[in-house]
Amino acid sequence: MSTSRARFGLHTAAAVVVANMIGTGVFTSLGFQLESLRSGFALLMLWVVGGVAAVCGALTYAELGSTIRRSGGEYTFLSHIYHPAAGFVSGWISATIGFAAPTALAAITFGTYLSSVFPVLPARWLAVGLVVLLSVVHGRTHRTSGGFQRWSTTAKVALILAFVAAGLSFVAEPREVGVLPSADGVSNVFSAGFAVSLIFVSYSYSGWNAATYVTGELRDPRRTLPRALAAGTLLVMLLYIGLNYVFLRAAPAEEMVGRLEVGYIAAGYIFGPVGADLMGITLALLLVSTVSAMVLAGPRVLHAIGEDYPTFRFLSSINARGTPGVAIFTQAAISLLFILTESFETILVFSGFTMGLNTFLAAGGVFLLRRRQASDRTPDEPYRAWGYPVTPLVFLAVTGWTLAYILRDRPLEAGLGLGLIAVGLAIYAVTRARDRRTRG
Repeated sequence: MSTSRARFGLHTAAAVVVANMIGTGVFTSLGFQLESLRSGFALLMLWVVGGVAAVCGALTYAELGSTIRRSGGEYTFLSHIYHPAAGFVSGWISATIGFAAPTALAAITFGTYLSSVFPVLPARWLAVGLVVLLSVVHGRTHRTSGGFQRWSTTAKVALILAFVAAGLSFVAEPREVGVLPSADGVSNVFSAGFAVSLIFVSYSYSGWNAATYVTGELRDPRRTLPRALAAGTLLVMLLYIGLNYVFLRAAPAEEMVGRLEVGYIAAGYIFGPVGADLMGITLALLLVSTVSAMVLAGPRVLHAIGEDYPTFRFLSSINARGTPGVAIFTQAAISLLFILTESFETILVFSGFTMGLNTFLAAGGVFLLRRRQASDRTPDEPYRAWGYPVTPLVFLAVTGWTLAYILRDRPLEAGLGLGLIAVGLAIYAVTRARDRRTRG
């Protein structure tokens, strides 16, 4: 999508980043981290280290996106830097598993939370209704789409800040968290438990790259994209640290160990008997902007594929209001299929490996891109990643370690991910052959 259609500003781009990142992960992971870590310092450092890695990735992607000013995220980056085959595989995985399946999961979770508070409402059909409604909203105009995303994300941030403020103000018997480093805390940071927990923290930070999927529709992407990625990721990092501090301060660690619903437990200590219902409604509201951001960003990958491959030309259609309506409703249809068949859980087991590989290759591509452009300087020079080459190397180190861990300790999931890549390459070969015949 060309920059002449740019309609999204900084606020919307940052909102897409924040909303994509904040789902349910931060409200559910602490209980499992407490199984191997008990130091408040180490537990909070998990979110600091994960946040620093995400910020480094965001700064690196800002350079990629301001240099290659086209929507599509990793699809565009890998196609441009490496080979169209790499981009194609990345694109079809992102558009289906990377967006449609998480959209389905977030929508189902939204329905489950609301249904737990209001049992008369069926969770599955609440999920279906949310996806359909948001697809209509984002299929209208850039103004409607951007406005909804901004306001829903602002409401999400406000709810989290209100929860953190309540946790700091209304806990009758606050627990000592111990945020300063101690001998025990430092040893926890260098333990195997910390390393394993960091993998799941990294998953909670996924989505920091979301604004790159709408690069071609941003106003002045050279300036807007870096600011949106960096500001959005930093904001989420601060919110995550604040939430986990409040969880540890409000509820006894013994009650949260191994428990998924740490948000409910903490809310009970903050708000009393009504805490669980309040948390259920709050989490449901938080997920509206998450689903919205995925419905906004994901279809841009399908649209870019449609522009590049005649076989999928129908996906490149732009409606009279300038939005990629066909791509939006195609992704919605895939999400609804996942919701109605409940098959997304199996897919999400191994999708983390393939998506991690996508971001690793894209971030590594910044070194190749700089080498190619060393002699091609123009007055409109793209943003240069702050801290280069340290920032991309930090991100590559953390992501590479995660991928290596999955390969070593989760060979089944890694094998399924590699198999998915092989299937994508086969589809690419068939598509290219068909397109050549069509042109011939």
